[in-house]
Amino acid sequence: MNPVFTQMPTTIFETMSQLARDHGAINLGQGFPDDPGPLDVRQKAADAVLNGNNQYPSMMGLPETRAAIATHYRRFQGLELDAATETLVTSGATEALAGALLSLIRPGDEVVLFQPMYDAYLPLVKLAGGVPRFVKLQPPHWRFTEADLAAAFSPKTRLVVFNNPLNPTGTVYGREQLELLASFCVKYDAIAVCDEVWEHLTFDGIKHISLMTLPGMRHRTVKIGSAGKMFSLTGWKIGLVTAAPELLRVLAKAHQFLTFTTPPNLQVAVAYGLGKDDAYFTGQRASFQTSRDYLVAGLRGLGFEVLSSQGTYFVTMDCAPFGMDDQTFSRRLVAEFGVATIPVSAFYAENPVKNIVRFCFAKQNATLDAALERLANAKKQMR
Repeated sequence: MNPVFTQMPTTIFETMSQLARDHGAINLGQGFPDDPGPLDVRQKAADAVLNGNNQYPSMMGLPETRAAIATHYRRFQGLELDAATETLVTSGATEALAGALLSLIRPGDEVVLFQPMYDAYLPLVKLAGGVPRFVKLQPPHWRFTEADLAAAFSPKTRLVVFNNPLNPTGTVYGREQLELLASFCVKYDAIAVCDEVWEHLTFDGIKHISLMTLPGMRHRTVKIGSAGKMFSLTGWKIGLVTAAPELLRVLAKAHQFLTFTTPPNLQVAVAYGLGKDDAYFTGQRASFQTSRDYLVAGLRGLGFEVLSSQGTYFVTMDCAPFGMDDQTFSRRLVAEFGVATIPVSAFYAENPVKNIVRFCFAKQNATLDAALERLANAKKQMR
């Protein structure tokens, strides 16, 4: 069997969700909203499956979907993209990541990864034969320095995988940090694979900046977005990929042997959704910001130490005052008090931070209220 997978543990998301099921817990661990998503977008998908073409669409994606991707990113991020040569539709952002890493990494290439990180990155890098080099991010601000990058980059660096906004911490990196990272990519002639699936979910007036828009990065960046995150339809698994033609051609060859293509009715609906007016996107941000504020206020009202969250569906909390690490805290919380969370140490491959847990706030207030009531009991009894 392939040691890349046999040596990997079961994903923390499945582990904690199974514990939530076993104990009848409120699941604030796995990151999906309990809202059904915009009705008009869902109706477009339903109409397309009933009245549209359900045979294989183009491997690259429906022309209308690819055109919508290019128009969307021109509108929101000022990127001028050629839909025919610089866009690709994949079956989810994780498939897009797999295609990018498998196609761009040569055996022995070094790949810079920022910890904490989405758990798919490392196995995919290893599967491609890459050698990981880690930048460890620290709470409460989760920033990186020039010294951090200098220790990770080398003449062997081929690729950097960068998640902004960052899951699990809710950090949104601004221009200063992006310029620092771009300077290292240019210096070492490295390609940046940018996981930007949370690009529309930024709060407090903070605007997402794509690394692709910075000087020197236009032709060395693979930008990956997610329609599932944009429209709160995480089960749809529609990835939006943009890259310069010389990169996209290679990514497409990997894509053709992974999923080959993506359901046409969902592509039709996503093409429609990408063209929705600004009010939808600003309203979505405002709604999730309200949910964030609601949970943060509740947690702080109970005396929990909550860290800042600037984006995503997530907020993190310091469990050190309980005198236990995040793994122990999370397992006791779900088993004894009926609330599932995610220990952030699971997002590290080495030298983890062990005192931070992640909560998903993309839930109805009634769900958050029930969780807060249980957390109040945990605060009194958990020592």
